Amino acid sequence: MAARNKARKRAFQILFEADQRGADVQTVLADWMRHARTDTRQPPVNEYTLELVEGYADHVERIDELISTYAVGWTLDRMPVVDRNILRLGAYELIWVDATPDAVVIDEAVQLAKEFSTDDSPSFVNGMLGRLKDMKPSLRRS
Repeated sequence: MAARNKARKRAFQILFEADQRGADVQTVLADWMRHARTDTRQPPVNEYTLELVEGYADHVERIDELISTYAVGWTLDRMPVVDRNILRLGAYELIWVDATPDAVVIDEAVQLAKEFSTDDSPSFVNGMLGRLKDMKPSLRRS
């Protein structure tokens, strides 16, 4: 598994855990980093995971606003928690990380949905991120 793929998966896991605990993502990130330093079974949080989680944290309100606005027929609260956090991570990387090609961001998010969510989730994630990609130039405000 490529390093960036692993980094995305770990960032998703941190976002998911924060959502489940009702905690701030930076608190959960700090917990993961502390566990990695004190438990040899935990791999360290790599730089790209750190970048993704911190970047998401910097834009959390805008990302949730975008998902709420463009997820036709779904509210954030009603959306499956896995899908919600895959979309949050994908939206951040798609809109604010120019170094990663859009197609890669969407494909990686779809793969996370295949691995962790329902049978309908990959197409939902693909459609939602595709919609955001098409409007990307107008979406990047804080």
